Amino acid sequence: MAREKDADRGVRGKPAHNSGTEATGPTRAVVIVPVLTRHQRNDDETNRPRLTRSADARHDEAVGLARAINLDLIHTAVVTVNDPRPATLLGSGKVAEFAEIVKEGHAEVVIVDHPLTPVQQRNLEKEMDAKVLDRTGLILEIFGERARTKEGTLQVELAHLNYQKGRLVRSWTHLERQRGGAGFLGGPGETQIESDRRQLQEKIIKLKHELETVRRTRDLHRAKRKKVPFPVVAIVGYTNAGKSTLFNRLTGADVLAEDMLFATLDPTLRRVRLPHGTPIILSDTVGFISDLPTHLVAAFRATLEEVVEADLVIHLRDISDPDTAAQAEDVERILADLGVDAGDAKRVVEVWNKVDLLDDGNRERLLADGTDANKAPPIAISAVTGEGIDALKALIETRMSGELEELTVTIEPPQFGLVDWLYRNGDVVSRVDNEDGSATIALKATHTARQEIESRLHRKNRQ
Repeated sequence: MAREKDADRGVRGKPAHNSGTEATGPTRAVVIVPVLTRHQRNDDETNRPRLTRSADARHDEAVGLARAINLDLIHTAVVTVNDPRPATLLGSGKVAEFAEIVKEGHAEVVIVDHPLTPVQQRNLEKEMDAKVLDRTGLILEIFGERARTKEGTLQVELAHLNYQKGRLVRSWTHLERQRGGAGFLGGPGETQIESDRRQLQEKIIKLKHELETVRRTRDLHRAKRKKVPFPVVAIVGYTNAGKSTLFNRLTGADVLAEDMLFATLDPTLRRVRLPHGTPIILSDTVGFISDLPTHLVAAFRATLEEVVEADLVIHLRDISDPDTAAQAEDVERILADLGVDAGDAKRVVEVWNKVDLLDDGNRERLLADGTDANKAPPIAISAVTGEGIDALKALIETRMSGELEELTVTIEPPQFGLVDWLYRNGDVVSRVDNEDGSATIALKATHTARQEIESRLHRKNRQ
């Protein structure tokens, strides 16, 4: 049984205009979300069933992915699949039904929010007389549009080529290969399949060499940062959890932050000085998503190494999303693939974003349910309103530089150049100017800052 959705409301694409000559509008598309009733996935580590997303949540995410590349959605539907067909995944009746919808709506692309085999993809294209993209192909298409830097472009192209390599099959157009270039929505490509396969392999080898150069460059930059030992804090989370909004709030930067899946693709790093003077490097990374293709994770390994090398990882969750628990599970799984243990309370901090969208009752209930004796309690914030940001900064600073300590120092007149530094790197509680010209200052500072203060005073006394 299919549960159909009205795709006309809130469509991002604009219709084509006719002003004497025919203008080309956005690509018209149909979105199909298959729900396999017998498809129970288990976690590879614990062998326990993974959290199951609701059909509505899967539908909304698939629609969001399609709109992220400005497709004009003429029809969307959730389809229950009791018996997956090896040839088409969907039953013949449903295939015929969607073929009619595609024909009547003049759709050019059909999005199937499920992995498809090359045979299933080819057969669906023949039956519907339209290009078919599965979930992996759609994510790759979005990444292709979002990449801005040379590194991002190389990574996306490598992922595209690895995906295409097993899909060089004859398509629904006579003697034409359906996919050409790095994307999937373009025109037909070459007809010589074996030649294409060799050319793809050559391109893959070349791209891997170029990405290796990028990786070495990143290693050099990382080595330079370690010489000036600023700790690195990486923000990770499910796509659209608000990572870029939090990044902007903490750094004052102007990174693109929109209510859109994968609004940010290329990583961004900024230096930030925390309230008590601790300098850190903050890293904003690409958003994670369920069923992220393995070869895509591999292609973005150079980017994700910033997460692997980070001193502290902020796992940002959209706590207002009904599927936040399943999203967190997907993020933790990808972190585990990268060698980061999400359960390591010393290295990973769980932060709940968008609490401003919750009423008081739900907020208190979620915070109570989220308390785990084996983990540090989550930090509740709103990156939009600023709620909880001070507590998050304090936590980061404590993790990086230790708890605040009280100390009292006496600054002699020759050392007065240190006074400004004390005010910038500690909380001055009181200051007494003595008759001999010295000043006695009581302050609170992090353990690291205290060591630096004592070192500076010692050097001044020796001079």
